[in-house]
Amino acid sequence: MLTENQRAIVKSTVPLLETGGEALITHFYNTMLGEHPEVRPLFNQAHQQSGAQPRALAHSVLMYAKHIDRLEALGDLPAQIVNKHVALQVQPEHYPIVGTCLLRAIREVLGAEIATDEVLAAWGAAYQQLADILIAAERSVYDRTAQAEGGWRGERAFTVEKKVQESAEITSFYLVPADGGKVIAHLPGQYIGLRVTVDGQEQRRNYSLSAPANGRSLRISVKREPRGKVSNFLHDQVQAGDTLQLFPPAGHFTLQDSDKPLVLISGGVGITPTLPMLATALAARRPVTFIHCARERSVHAFRERIDQLAAEHPQLTRYYCYDRAVPEDQADAVGYLSEQQLNEWLPASRDADVYFLGPRPFMRVLRRLLRNVGVPDKQVRYEFFGPAEALA
Repeated sequence: MLTENQRAIVKSTVPLLETGGEALITHFYNTMLGEHPEVRPLFNQAHQQSGAQPRALAHSVLMYAKHIDRLEALGDLPAQIVNKHVALQVQPEHYPIVGTCLLRAIREVLGAEIATDEVLAAWGAAYQQLADILIAAERSVYDRTAQAEGGWRGERAFTVEKKVQESAEITSFYLVPADGGKVIAHLPGQYIGLRVTVDGQEQRRNYSLSAPANGRSLRISVKREPRGKVSNFLHDQVQAGDTLQLFPPAGHFTLQDSDKPLVLISGGVGITPTLPMLATALAARRPVTFIHCARERSVHAFRERIDQLAAEHPQLTRYYCYDRAVPEDQADAVGYLSEQQLNEWLPASRDADVYFLGPRPFMRVLRRLLRNVGVPDKQVRYEFFGPAEALA
């Protein structure tokens, strides 16, 4: 049980986390992944090497310490963490490993003079409080998903029904249960967890579901990353008829019920979760503005499908912005998406729901542009493909 004195101690460490939290978390990851190979599949090594994972966890730890006495102020952050954990199948037995390595990193990075026994006891109690909250929330999701029609717990074998190349970089995988059973009705915007073995090592990844729920199959659309172990394995090795192990759908970034006009803005492979959102909104006859940004025409996936939907649904307006283009590409803008273009393309009334995602630099710029053109923060939703972190 976390005492008031322990809460005060945890909050007193906030300045240290603000200045050195990323170094502390990097040391924590190096220790944990070096000494506990059983948890390595839960962590994307590319995110470790890029620093994205340490930055995201440092941000989460800082937010938790700041709001230790008022956890409701964390907003959507706990839900984002729970869904990421569920998609990768984090289990209660993983939490003690993380806690032990985190406390050890605090002592080894900050030193015994700062990280005293009292400080470590406070952080131990704080971590246990957070672990109990997350374990309970994750258990609830696991149980609810397993009990739903077409749902399951843990991994389930799916057969690759077909592969379809969508662009120079993105390929779709159509997946059906190997047991012939039904498939849970996922929400627009959710993703699945995938477990594969590459070069003798288990790897787990999350991939957005790029088609609406239909009760019989799932579709993921995967971008080939230059040094992506799993994406290259899927593109080069996995063929129709092969079997993949999937975890149930999860995700907090989902289309909310609303009668407001909908704006979907994506960059690159960020288009994938917007597709089921778009289909759902059109079925509900919502006005939709669809904006997609890509480096060039060759890497723009699903353009023909969006054009077809625009021809069939007069309430859908779509715009394409390419970093570089030639006239025959028929881009609506060339170069980076600008404030002027957003101002022109968004609905005249800013009383709209805006969902966006894509590469991190794209999202940071877009968040600022949306504010500049008058879209209220409360009507904007976004999510990162990798570890969750904050946008300025």
